[in-house]
Amino acid sequence: MKKLTMYGLAVTALLCGVLSCKTKTQQESVASQDSPEFKGVIKLDVRDSKADWAPFTPKRAPAGSPNILFILYDDTGLASWSPYGGRINMPTLDKLAANGLTYTQWHTTALCSPTRSCLLTGRNHHLNGMAAITETANGFPGASGRVPEACATMADILRDNGWATFWIGKDHNVPEQDVSPGGGREQWPLQMGFDRFYGFLGGETNQWYPDLVEDNRFTEQPYSPDEGYHLSKDLADQAIAMLRDKNSTNPSKPWFMWWCPGANHAPHHAPKEYIDKYKGKFDDGYDAYRTWVVKRMIDKGILPKNTALTALNFLPKEVANPADYVRPWNELNEDEKKLFSRMAEVFAGFSEYTDAQAGRIIDYLQETGQLENTIVIYAADNGASGEGSPNGSVNENKFFNGYPDELKENLKYMSVLGGPDTYNHYPTGWAAAFSAPFKMFKRYSEYAGGTNDPLVISWPKGIKARGEIRNQYHHAVDIVPTILDVCGLKMPDVYRGVKQYPLSGVSMKYTFDAAPDAPTEKHVQYYCMLGTRGIWKDGWKAVSIHAPLTGKGNFDKDGWELYNVAEDRSESKDLAKENPGKLKELIQVWFDEAKKNNVLPLDDRSAAELLTTERPTEEPERDRYLYYPHTSPVPEGVAVNVRGRNYKILANVEITDPNASGVIFAHGSRFGGHSLFIKDRKLYYVYNFLGIEEQSLVSNTTLSPGKYTLGMEFTRESAGKYGESIGKATLYIDDKKVAEGPLKTQPAKFTLSGDGLCVGFDSGDAVSKQYKTPGTFKGGDIQLVGVTVEGKPYQNLEAEARRVLLGH
Repeated sequence: MKKLTMYGLAVTALLCGVLSCKTKTQQESVASQDSPEFKGVIKLDVRDSKADWAPFTPKRAPAGSPNILFILYDDTGLASWSPYGGRINMPTLDKLAANGLTYTQWHTTALCSPTRSCLLTGRNHHLNGMAAITETANGFPGASGRVPEACATMADILRDNGWATFWIGKDHNVPEQDVSPGGGREQWPLQMGFDRFYGFLGGETNQWYPDLVEDNRFTEQPYSPDEGYHLSKDLADQAIAMLRDKNSTNPSKPWFMWWCPGANHAPHHAPKEYIDKYKGKFDDGYDAYRTWVVKRMIDKGILPKNTALTALNFLPKEVANPADYVRPWNELNEDEKKLFSRMAEVFAGFSEYTDAQAGRIIDYLQETGQLENTIVIYAADNGASGEGSPNGSVNENKFFNGYPDELKENLKYMSVLGGPDTYNHYPTGWAAAFSAPFKMFKRYSEYAGGTNDPLVISWPKGIKARGEIRNQYHHAVDIVPTILDVCGLKMPDVYRGVKQYPLSGVSMKYTFDAAPDAPTEKHVQYYCMLGTRGIWKDGWKAVSIHAPLTGKGNFDKDGWELYNVAEDRSESKDLAKENPGKLKELIQVWFDEAKKNNVLPLDDRSAAELLTTERPTEEPERDRYLYYPHTSPVPEGVAVNVRGRNYKILANVEITDPNASGVIFAHGSRFGGHSLFIKDRKLYYVYNFLGIEEQSLVSNTTLSPGKYTLGMEFTRESAGKYGESIGKATLYIDDKKVAEGPLKTQPAKFTLSGDGLCVGFDSGDAVSKQYKTPGTFKGGDIQLVGVTVEGKPYQNLEAEARRVLLGH
C-alpha cells in the first residue's frame, strides 16, 4: 500500500507538471494571436484581458470632409446648354455655374463606356480594357471590356475611407454577357465600390419603360407612364431616398453619388409640356444654329474671339463614313424641316426636364444644409450623337435593323414625338450643330466635336470663385485625381494585393483658385476610338485623318493634321505643312502613349466585322431553350436568338379558369417583338415588326379548362429586300393547327436593351396593343416554355451591327 501511495503521488506530481505545462502552452497560444495592429492584451480569461477596437473599426472620413455629387449626362456637345450659350435652357446648371466654375476645355474619349471607365478609375480607357463600348470587346489587354483589378475605382477608395457610395442611372461598363440574372456580378456596381445602385446596365433604355436593376437584381419600374412615370424623375426620387436613408442613421458620414440619367442619349423622351417649351425654337435649322451659337459662345467667353466655325462634310469621300453625312438644311423639303425641327425640340425638352430632376436633388441638399459642403460636378460623357443617320428616326430600332424610315410614316408621329409611342433620335445635322464650332461629333476622337464637353463644378465651401470660366485643358481622367486630392486621399500602389496602374490624370484642384487663362498643369493626352486617333501636348494637337467603322485600315498610310489649339480652339487651320517637325514629334508621342496605355491594335473594322468577333461565353451554343415563370426578364444579349431562322415556341399550360387570360411568352416591345398570349378564351401570337405592323394569328377554337401544349412555329422561306425573313407561321393547340398565315421577322434585335424575354407577363412596353403591360397570366399555371431554333441562321450582319455599335 505504501509503494502504491508513493507511486500514486509520483504520478500525481507528474500529471500536475504536464497539466501545468499544458496550461502555460495554452496561455502562450492564446497570447500568440496578437497581431501588429492589435495593441490589447489577450489572456485565458477575458477579465484579465484588454480589448483594442482600433483594428476592427472601419475608417471614418475626417470631420468636415465634403460630399460629392457627380451628375453625368450622355451625348451632349459643348454648344447645347445655356451656360455655354446654347439654346437649351438648363436652370439648375445655370445656378451651379453662377455659383462655381465653367470649364471650356474639358475632354472625353468620344464614346460612352470608355469615358465612364475613366471617370470611374482615373486611368485611360485602354488601361481599363475599354477601347470602345463593352459590346465591341476583343481579346486584347486594352479592349477586353472588363475593368482589371489593377484599376481600383474611386468608389473603392472613398468607401474604404469612410464615404457612403451610391450609383444611380446608367452604367454601361458591364460586359454584355453579364447583363443577365444568372451572369457574373464581378463588374456590377456593388462589386465596383458602391454601396447602392439603382438604374440600368446597358447603353440606353426606354425612358418610359426602362430596364431596371436595383443593387444586384433586376426589378420593375414602380409605376406606369400613365401615372406620371419617367426615368429621370424616378432616378431623382431614388437619389433623394438613398440620401435620406443614410442621413437618418449616419448624418455625419460624407457621401459620393454618381447620378447618370439616360439623357441625352436616344431615345429622346420627355413630357410634352417640356417639349412644347421649344416650339419653333429650332425652325431656323441646324446650319443657322451653328452660326448663331458660335457667336453666343464667343460673347460669353466660352470661345476666344478669333474662333472660326468649321465646315460640314469636310472629310474626303475616300475617308468619310456615309452614315455620318449632314444634309444641308436648304436642300430639305418643308416636311423634312418640320420633322427635323420637332426632333430638336424633343431633345431640348428631354435635356431641360432632366435638369429639373437634378434640380430636385440640389434643392434637397439646400434644404438639409448639405449643399454648402457638397462638390457638385455636372458634365457630359461625349459629343452630340450622330447615330440618328442623316434622316433621323421616330423608331431608332428601324435604323439598327437596316430598315428605312419613310417620311410619310414618320410625319404621323409629329404630335406624339418624344412620348411612349416613339423611340426617336434626331439627324446628324443636329449632332453637328450641338457640337459647334468643332468638327464632327461622338465617335470621332481626333476632333473636338467628339471630345470637348460641358463641365461645371460648384463647391460653395471650397471654391471662392463665383460664375467664372476656366480655360485650362483637361480630360476625364483628371476627375478622380481631383476628387481624391480634395478629400485628402491617394490611390494606393497596391490594392487588395494587386499592384495598381498609376493614375493617368492630374488633379484639377489648382484651377479652383487659378485665373481663367492660367497655364494648365496637364501636359499630354492621347485619343483613340474605333480607328480614329489624336494627341494633345502643351497646346498642340496632331490628328489622323480617319473615320470610324469604315473598315479601311491602312493606318500606316493615314494623313495627319496639326493644330495649335492654344490659338485655334476649333481646329480650323491645319499647320502640318508649315511645321513638319512639330507634327513628327507629336506622332511619336502618340505612339509612346499608345505603348504605355495598351492602345494597340487599332480597330476601324466595319460594324459587321466587329459583331462577328468571337467572344467567350459562359453557356455553350444550343438550339433548345427552356424558360420558366416567376423569373426576371432575360436580356436579349443572352436570350434565344430567333433572327433569320426557323423557330418554335411551345408552352405547357394548365387552365383552371374558363376566363383565363394573359401573356404566356413575350419578348421585345411595341417597337419590335413577339408575344404568345390568351385573350377572350382564344390563343394569339403577335409578331410586331419594328412597330410598323402587328402581324397576328388567332386560334379558330376557344380554350376551356384543362392541360395543353400551346405554341407556334415559323418556317423561313426567303429573305426580303432589307434582310427581313419571310415565311409562314402556324399556331397550335396541342397537335392541332388552329391558325396559319404569312409572317416576316426582323433581321436584327428587338431592342438595344431592356424589354427582355418574359414568361407569364410582359415587362416594360407591351409588344401588342391588344393587352396592357404587364398582362400577367391569370386563371391557370404555366409549367414552362420551350423555344427551339433550327439550322444555321441567316444573318443580316450590317443591320445587326448597327444595333451593337451605333446604339450606345
